[in-house]
Amino acid sequence: MYSEYSMKVIEHFMSPRNVGSMTEPDGEGTYGDLKCGDSLTVYLKVEDETIKDISFLVFGCTASIATSSMITEMAKGKTIDEAMAITEKELIAALDGLPQSKLHCSVLGVKGLRAAINNYKEKKENGDV
Repeated sequence: MYSEYSMKVIEHFMSPRNVGSMTEPDGEGTYGDLKCGDSLTVYLKVEDETIKDISFLVFGCTASIATSSMITEMAKGKTIDEAMAITEKELIAALDGLPQSKLHCSVLGVKGLRAAINNYKEKKENGDV
């Protein structure tokens, strides 16, 4: 069943990192892929423009869960600008690849992260964080 996935994808699917909602996040963003029905919400805690804590909730397939888990691992500890610059290609590479039919799941992870960062920036601009 999982033979099309790398061991890293299976590892992040079976034991996802940073799962869960977050109380009073500094940033929260949701992105969904209407084509396949997947939806991701990312939560951030930011200190000195660095992501100190990050978590997620996802509704989706094996690849969606794995990409959501990996994007949180990649973003944690990075500055807001560094995290905003993470690309789908980098996410796919960090998971040692995705099947062609699941490449869109990397978009879910990156856009969910960027939505949370943009929400943080809006809150900061409004003096809410």
